[in-house]
Amino acid sequence: MPKKTVPFSIEDIKALTEKYPTPFYIYDEKAIRDNIRVFLKEFSWIDFKEYFAVKATPNPSIMKILSDEGCGMDCSSMPELVLAESIGCSGRQIMFTSNDTPKQEYEKAFSLGAVINLDDYSHIKSIEHMISPDSSMCLRYNPGNRRGNEIIGQLKDSKFGMSREQIFKSVYELKKYGIKSIGLHTMICSNELDPKYFQITAKNMFELAFDVSSEFDIKVGFVNLGGGIGVAYREDQPQMDISTLSTGIKTEYEKVLMKGMKPFSIFMENGRYITGPYGYLVCKVIHIKESYKNFAGVDANMANLMRPALYGAYHHITRMGSDSCGQTVEYDVVGSLCENNDKFAIDRKLDCLKEGDFLVIHDAGAHGHSMGFNYNGKLRSAEFLMDSDHNFKMIRRAETLEDYFATLNF
Repeated sequence: MPKKTVPFSIEDIKALTEKYPTPFYIYDEKAIRDNIRVFLKEFSWIDFKEYFAVKATPNPSIMKILSDEGCGMDCSSMPELVLAESIGCSGRQIMFTSNDTPKQEYEKAFSLGAVINLDDYSHIKSIEHMISPDSSMCLRYNPGNRRGNEIIGQLKDSKFGMSREQIFKSVYELKKYGIKSIGLHTMICSNELDPKYFQITAKNMFELAFDVSSEFDIKVGFVNLGGGIGVAYREDQPQMDISTLSTGIKTEYEKVLMKGMKPFSIFMENGRYITGPYGYLVCKVIHIKESYKNFAGVDANMANLMRPALYGAYHHITRMGSDSCGQTVEYDVVGSLCENNDKFAIDRKLDCLKEGDFLVIHDAGAHGHSMGFNYNGKLRSAEFLMDSDHNFKMIRRAETLEDYFATLNF
């Protein structure tokens, strides 16, 4: 298995920290571009579109890179819609996938001409005055009797999506508004590394599309297979084989066409796979504590990256620099929040650490900065983009105390 490497040097970090304190994020622009190009090429056999899941990395600079490479934007809220609009996206470049959706968010999505992905049959009545024959409508399916992967769990317990019967009722209702073409969507896994899982999903969704088009004499213009393609957070994990993934989906597509299904487009909405491996959280060791075990206290905390505390997720950690003592020591790598689960690693073997050492936490390019918060008054960190010439550009400044107190009225 390939070892995880850092695309920047200790000298780069030292140069940045002369002006900007840690912690901060660094994203590798070239790697993101290279990755999305390979991904899209694997699906060039079909009219395919990747709608980047904005929630993963809602930074307009990252979004603009992906938009330039041909991606649409999958949005789930008003701010995400506005972000997509700010980089020039509109119409079918935006997929609005939301649930428990406020009226004003639907209004914004319709005003942009976005594809409206309905989570529930009852939502049709609440937005009927917004629907026209030209509206781009999609229906989110929850198969119910199938189990999602480890993260998603049992689908019948999921709050997302409609049953088969509700999908059919929704199509019947949408035809009353003059809708002649619809899309179908599902999202039933997260961080999945087995391509066969997606082939089964494709088979189920393509068969549903065939049944809907046959039953209602309506065009199914696209099937959105959702996201959920995983990344190898551990060095001993295999990477997702995108070629095998694409081939498996193509097999199921050709089968349903042989049944008489008219050709349709295929969409996906990955976030983690697109940017996850190419974002790094850089922090500094500020304290070494020896009690019942060894603790390496860093200036980042779960407010900067909450996945390890929230999910028990693993993130590889690299100590930067060549001045190691030559020994390996077992540490809990911890932050300063008043929570005992504020840990990036537990019993992790690392090169022996000392105060002032820089650590890089890998695979933080998705669901990292975006899931941050301000508990204990912690301020959100800066984000930098490293371009192909190894230049570093700040794409989000760090929060200040003025930002933190901005909504208070003393």
